[in-house]
Amino acid sequence: MSEQTLPTTARAWHLDSRPEGRPTASNLSLREVDLPAPGPGQLLIANEYLSVDPYMRGRMSDKKSYIDPYEVGAPLDGPAVGRVLSSHAEGFAPGDYVVHALGWRDHAILDAAGAQKVDPNLAPLPAYLGVLGVPGLTAYIGLERFAKIKEGDTVFVSGAAGAIGTQVGQIAKLKGAGRVIGSAGSDEKVKLLIEEYGYDAAFNYKNGPVAEQLAQAAPEGIDVFFDNVGGEHLEAAIGALKLHARIVLCGMVSQYNGEKVVGPRNLWNLSVTRSDILAFMFSEELDLQPDFVREVGGWLAEGKLHYRETVRDGLENTLDAFLAMMRGENVGKMIVKL
Repeated sequence: MSEQTLPTTARAWHLDSRPEGRPTASNLSLREVDLPAPGPGQLLIANEYLSVDPYMRGRMSDKKSYIDPYEVGAPLDGPAVGRVLSSHAEGFAPGDYVVHALGWRDHAILDAAGAQKVDPNLAPLPAYLGVLGVPGLTAYIGLERFAKIKEGDTVFVSGAAGAIGTQVGQIAKLKGAGRVIGSAGSDEKVKLLIEEYGYDAAFNYKNGPVAEQLAQAAPEGIDVFFDNVGGEHLEAAIGALKLHARIVLCGMVSQYNGEKVVGPRNLWNLSVTRSDILAFMFSEELDLQPDFVREVGGWLAEGKLHYRETVRDGLENTLDAFLAMMRGENVGKMIVKL
């Protein structure tokens, strides 16, 4: 594509109003916006794959959080993989593929400092948004630095069939965990966790109280809880802790839409078991990224690590993909293909 035929407009999803409860189509709109020519040090990128993630729901609200909220009336953003159309930055050339943070749109102008080159010959492009992207890195950091998996540990993972959970269970086993247990929202996902992702046990949290199902799966208790859900799952896990157990807080999807908070009502058990609750932000732990790339890349090459993606086609379906992901309709990473 020559400079004369570069696009001058883009389509981008905008936040029109802050949702109350679950977001709806009335809260977001897809608009056409002007696309200026890239300036010095900038890239023009045609996005090919977009990521939708649970944390984006929090950014649609104006509550204080670990990341700034989206601005009403402004475009949304998030992880994306795209192809460079025009480069005014050293080290990047048209045709390069990059990961960057200006998703929810079909074309983006950004500073080259915000882009990272990726190789489509090493892994499929969508993988850089999932198993080799933030979800995979988050799973790795949470286990390596905070859970500090020991040989023989019993590990419980909530939201185990999601983009992070599917990787947590596998990495925990590869790091020496003795028994890995997962919860998910359907019998189909439970079967998948055991047959494809190597979980030793799994249960459908909709089939009965989480505490009762966890006690059946881990009658002797758990050493590590990797939490993506919160609420009833967190309370059940606290009740099942062994001595000196570790709880790693990664997500609270049960509360992202303003639902009534359930539990935990048994925090005293943390003192009884002398256990830790640990929270982290992956962006503060990026010194582990080289280890992540080396180990996870090696496991993928050896066929020891499996992953799935749920793909929706078309920028116009990004909101539908996001809402479906929030309802738990995805297995593995939810991706939008442009």
